[in-house]
Amino acid sequence: MHWNDVDRYFMRLALAQARSAPAAGEVPIAAILVHDGLILASAHNLRESRQDPTAHAEILAIRNAAERLRTWRLTDSTLYVTLEPCPMCAGAVVQARIARLVFGAWDPKAGACGSLFDIPSEHKLNHRVEVLGGVLEEECQALIRDFFRTRRNDAPAKNESFSAQ
Repeated sequence: MHWNDVDRYFMRLALAQARSAPAAGEVPIAAILVHDGLILASAHNLRESRQDPTAHAEILAIRNAAERLRTWRLTDSTLYVTLEPCPMCAGAVVQARIARLVFGAWDPKAGACGSLFDIPSEHKLNHRVEVLGGVLEEECQALIRDFFRTRRNDAPAKNESFSAQ
C-alpha cells in the first residue's frame, strides 16, 4: 500500500506539531486524528512536562477527539503519527476503533505496528487497523535524530535523559 497526497499533507501537519515539542522540553513526536478530512485533535508528547508515562501524542489526541465527539468509538478516522506507535499507543488505537493509522518513522526499539510487534493487525483482537508506515519517513527520522543529537550534546550541562516515546 502506498500513501497519497492527503497522507503527506496530514503528516506534514503532524511534523509541524512535533517541531513545537522541544520548546516545551518534549521529544518531537506528534499525532493528528482526522475524520472526513477534518482534524478532530492534535497533540505532541507531554510526558516530561506532565511527568505522566501515558502522555504520548497518540493517547492525548485520542482522548481529545473522544471528548470532543463524546464517544470512545473513533471509527472511520485516521491517526497520523510521526513515529511508529509503542504497544500502549497501538493498543489505544485498536481500542478506539480507529480505522487507519499512518506513521512516519519506524521504531525498531519500541514499535508495535510492524517493527517489534504488530498489534493493529493481531487477528485475536476484535478490531484490526489498516496501517501505513514510512510516510515522510526521512523527515520524521531526521526530526527525532536531530533532537537527540542536540540533547546528547547538551546533556552534561542539563543532566537530562529522554527516551523516544
